[in-house]
Amino acid sequence: MKIAMIASEANPFAKTGGLADVLGTVSGALEHLGHEVTVILPAYRCALQGGFALQETGITVTVPVADRQESGAILRSTIGKNVAAFLIRADRYFDREFLYGTAAGDYPDNAERFTFFCRAALEVLRQYPADIVHAHDWQAALAIVFLKTQAARYPETAAAKTVFTIHNLGFQGIFPQSQWKFLNLDEVLFTPQCLEFYDGVNMLKGALVFADKLTTVSPTYAQEIMTTDQGFGLEGILQQRAADLVGILNGVDYSHWNPWTDAFIKHHFGENSLTIKDDCKKSLCQTVGLPDRPATPLLAMISRLTTQKGFDLVEAVFEKLLQRDVQFVLLGNGVPHFENFFHAAAARYADRVAVRIGFDEPLAHQIEAGADLFLMPSRYEPCGLNQMYSLKYGTPPIVRAVGGLKDSVQDYNPQNNSGTGFVFSDYDAEAMLATIDRGLFAYRDKNAWTALRRRAMAMDFSWERSARLYSDLYRTLVP
Repeated sequence: MKIAMIASEANPFAKTGGLADVLGTVSGALEHLGHEVTVILPAYRCALQGGFALQETGITVTVPVADRQESGAILRSTIGKNVAAFLIRADRYFDREFLYGTAAGDYPDNAERFTFFCRAALEVLRQYPADIVHAHDWQAALAIVFLKTQAARYPETAAAKTVFTIHNLGFQGIFPQSQWKFLNLDEVLFTPQCLEFYDGVNMLKGALVFADKLTTVSPTYAQEIMTTDQGFGLEGILQQRAADLVGILNGVDYSHWNPWTDAFIKHHFGENSLTIKDDCKKSLCQTVGLPDRPATPLLAMISRLTTQKGFDLVEAVFEKLLQRDVQFVLLGNGVPHFENFFHAAAARYADRVAVRIGFDEPLAHQIEAGADLFLMPSRYEPCGLNQMYSLKYGTPPIVRAVGGLKDSVQDYNPQNNSGTGFVFSDYDAEAMLATIDRGLFAYRDKNAWTALRRRAMAMDFSWERSARLYSDLYRTLVP
């Protein structure tokens, strides 16, 4: 099949989070299965100045935005070996330092920017028609709305089937009614049954209404988003579309995340050479300034510092945690309150706590390789990737039983020597601390600990498995 993926970011051209990783890897995995895959994304400043091989196609597209026409040029590159990537260049919209906004907030013209992007993406598909149009997250959602409600504008691809993937329902692309003018849609679509949402415009909701199939990034999250607790106001429409909603767990790019071959770590190891992991721990401690204490378990976190990721729980019991014989390393940034809290903790417990605010990819790999336990106590987690990285690196994860965390980590049971990590259910700081204690206790039993790490490392979350599930879904639409 010819599959066109429309998204606001994709590795290697632009990235703020897991969406880019997904697009950069699932596209190649689908191509490997024999499909012809294209990816369409904006030509941001980081893509134009990133040293990528971008070719001028000579194609210019002009699309309606409110009461005027806006134009853009189409550039072409590749992802991996054979996946075509089309980047839409419109510098007035995309030549900016950041993708979606600054530290002060979102760009005020985001509704206009991504309306233009979706229109322009469909113009690309008039030149390169697809059997499947697969849009990702709110920034690409309008492409499906436009294709389904204004098919006469796009005759070359009007027959395509559509799939929409929710990567995080917490981000929906909600704008004031005043922004409706940019969409050039019939007013009958501004209703609670379509794109209207509490007097505003909800772009993601439009795709939920009009896409032929809906997916999200783990089976458990597919069930969770149909509940009031995690539906973010859209649980009703998701319940209506339940027969068309499927959860497909994201995969891991093991060419990039593999302790045998990882370019960012000095000491390479596998499940039968776990003693080398001790050298990774020693190197990590040197890098972050912690004393080398081989017998003391090192607990790690790599995350955005937000309540979604459970940092209110961590803060609540952090002093109790440090009463244990444990060291702690954190890499991430986010809410200033949490940044300040961990900065203060690192100053107060310099021999126990190391904190790096920001994102550092080499250090992220070194943490996965060198830590003993990895903590992810998320309030909600559509999929999560770090728990899968941790499994591969023999760093048993401690997770809350939500979303993709529940789907990828099996709770440790010492009675029958099973499980790959440590799982708790209630969003409660003491429940989290008790589960950390289970991990610290298991760490002391070296034989059981080695067996646990080997089971973790044997888990397979490769993209090939996930790509086959997507391929099967497409086949239900295009036999």
